Amino acid sequence: MQISLLQCQSSRDVSANIDFIDGQLALLPREADDAQLVVLPECSLLFGGHESQQLEYAGTDDNSKLKAALADLAKRHNVYLIAGTIPMQAQGAKVHSRCYFFDNQGITLGHYDKLHLFDVDVSDNTKQYRESDSFTPGEGLTVIDTPFGKIGLAICYDLRFADLFRALRLAGADFIALPSAFTKVTGEAHWQTLLQARAIETQCYLLGAGQWGQHNEGSRETWGQSMIVDPWGRIVSQLESGCGWVQAKPDFLLLERIRQQMPVQGHNRFLPPTLIKKP
Repeated sequence: MQISLLQCQSSRDVSANIDFIDGQLALLPREADDAQLVVLPECSLLFGGHESQQLEYAGTDDNSKLKAALADLAKRHNVYLIAGTIPMQAQGAKVHSRCYFFDNQGITLGHYDKLHLFDVDVSDNTKQYRESDSFTPGEGLTVIDTPFGKIGLAICYDLRFADLFRALRLAGADFIALPSAFTKVTGEAHWQTLLQARAIETQCYLLGAGQWGQHNEGSRETWGQSMIVDPWGRIVSQLESGCGWVQAKPDFLLLERIRQQMPVQGHNRFLPPTLIKKP
């Protein structure tokens, strides 16, 4: 098995974003016999844009053009694809930020709707981020059984909420994929530290695929530094800047040994976290 994270510099141009990912998948460094797990960043097909553009591209499981395009990429390039995030219809006039997981035939294995929305003030050119103006949060977690092991899904700002990651581990996760678009300011301060902390706490591989650089004529700037972190908290591979691939082959014996030698899940005396669904 080979893990490949794609670092992107996506824009509001959906067609250009799809073409970029398509071209990168065609050039994906791979060995013929290796199964491929590819993770795309948050907002990989549509970065930024007015609320009306999010609503324009929002679909349902049955009719989303963006979902269909991503499923086609997975099938044509013969990869298991954790497909970043796309807007999907929710109740009312808002959308979910949804991450789909496709197998190498383009079949949907599952999806996750972002739980924690980025409503914060940041000392950059954007100043205020209010995801809740356009998006509505999801209501549950997702762990998907695959030929490579169990893979949990989280998205960007979720990284700051350790209870979610503990819940993914308790649900059996061996890997946790994190499509992201950390701002340059918050990424420089906390991205690496948080990824390593979540890996150490959960004893899982953390797969942080990020956006990088200036977007949409400089109106947004993201940190990048996509990385794969092992269950001991070591950075196995990373790309600090620029667009391209971050790749590694996981060590399943290492994963098993760390959990056996330091069984923190069994030692934890606090009650498991509960995700409360809205009535």
